[in-house]
Amino acid sequence: MKLVCAILAAGRSSRMGTQKLLLPVDGLSLLERALAAAAAHPAIAVVSPALLEHVAPRPGLTVLVNAEPERGMTRSLALADAAVTDRDAALAVLLGDTPLVDADLLARVAANLGEADVAYPIHEGRPGHPVVFGPRPRAMLAAWPEGDSLRALRDDARWRRAPLPVAGEAPFLDVDAPADLERAAAHAALEPRARSRGS
Repeated sequence: MKLVCAILAAGRSSRMGTQKLLLPVDGLSLLERALAAAAAHPAIAVVSPALLEHVAPRPGLTVLVNAEPERGMTRSLALADAAVTDRDAALAVLLGDTPLVDADLLARVAANLGEADVAYPIHEGRPGHPVVFGPRPRAMLAAWPEGDSLRALRDDARWRRAPLPVAGEAPFLDVDAPADLERAAAHAALEPRARSRGS
């Protein structure tokens, strides 16, 4: 099944007090890290007007502006979904403020979708990101109520779910406050050492 990534980066960053997606983690901004995680796939980046100039163009990347962030995350997801003409493709949702979600985690979650409708990482019953939606839930997006969470769509009882057990904090760390940014930076600094040990 073809995979297209939706990078949702249109939030107002009201809790951080500044545009958090431009803040760095291990040398890359949160926005750049989300774009890098999706680099191997066609992608739709839905950004706020202030972030438009910060998205580097690349083949296969479409950039949309959501000028109404108050309508919630699902509004951005609906915009991204509408731009994907292949209705049989799976749609992987990456949030701009989850900087530890990388290409490897995305690939593992997407591969776990199989014949299911929704795939996501999970640890001790806690679901995380990224979330991959198959064609059936995608067909509901245009009419889905607007809001700030994908939880209701992910957990809808109609879908066949494929949770992927994982260890570590990558799927669950979202940056809402300065302390979150510090935690993300500390984890990112450990990544090269972990890879060098083959873990």
